[in-house]
Amino acid sequence: QYSPDNVAGADGALDPTEITFPGCSCLTCAAPVCSCLRHGENYRSLCIEPTDDEEGFARPVFECNAMCRCGESCPNRVVQRGLQFRLEVFQTAKKGLGVRTLEFIAKGRFVCEYAGEVLGFNEARRRIQAQTPKDSNYIIAVREHLHNGQILETFIDPTHIGNVGRFLNHSCEPNLFMVPVRVDSMVPKLALFAATDISAGEELCYDYSGRFHNIPVTNRGPETSEEGNIPKKPCYCGARTCASFLPWDSSLFSPP
Repeated sequence: QYSPDNVAGADGALDPTEITFPGCSCLTCAAPVCSCLRHGENYRSLCIEPTDDEEGFARPVFECNAMCRCGESCPNRVVQRGLQFRLEVFQTAKKGLGVRTLEFIAKGRFVCEYAGEVLGFNEARRRIQAQTPKDSNYIIAVREHLHNGQILETFIDPTHIGNVGRFLNHSCEPNLFMVPVRVDSMVPKLALFAATDISAGEELCYDYSGRFHNIPVTNRGPETSEEGNIPKKPCYCGARTCASFLPWDSSLFSPP
């Protein structure tokens, strides 16, 4: 079932449509006066503002929401507007289905969301453990590390309900990167932005592990063909720095 937005999972642990953030009272939103932009400007000409390399972390991104006084034309409303480019799902040579753009996408532009059912940890683990080695895994786990050592986890499963993002393939040198963007509540939208200028006809890919945007290539450890006695799937991205195997997260396979 196609859904452009996240929906509550079968476990009902989180409702992504619930509005819990207070709105700003701005007529024209600008940092740092706007309460939604207390961490700085998010976008410039629809492109996400790059993170200062000296910070060493990605700052939070909060868009204006349904409770805000500003209108739909507010420049701090980008991801919530949804898909703006013409994309095509196509059959790749080795990777099954993939997604390519039919038009030019400039660096920093929002491309699409990775939308699906929002699950709690226990339900995500149950679904992962019920899979066979032949099943395709669409469940993504995103962990945000806060300044106080706390970790926020988000689990999205577009296996049965999702959007075009479920067809995006992995690449060790991707042209997209993922940023958690919050609009109405603490449940983030997993937004994919262009990491570089992307030409019409190019396949769109991101790094399933999240390392592309967070860990320098020199710090990446060697990949092995197995983890926890479970064989890993080969990577066919064809990148010069290909790790040979798709990224693997064993946390959801661990016992309670």
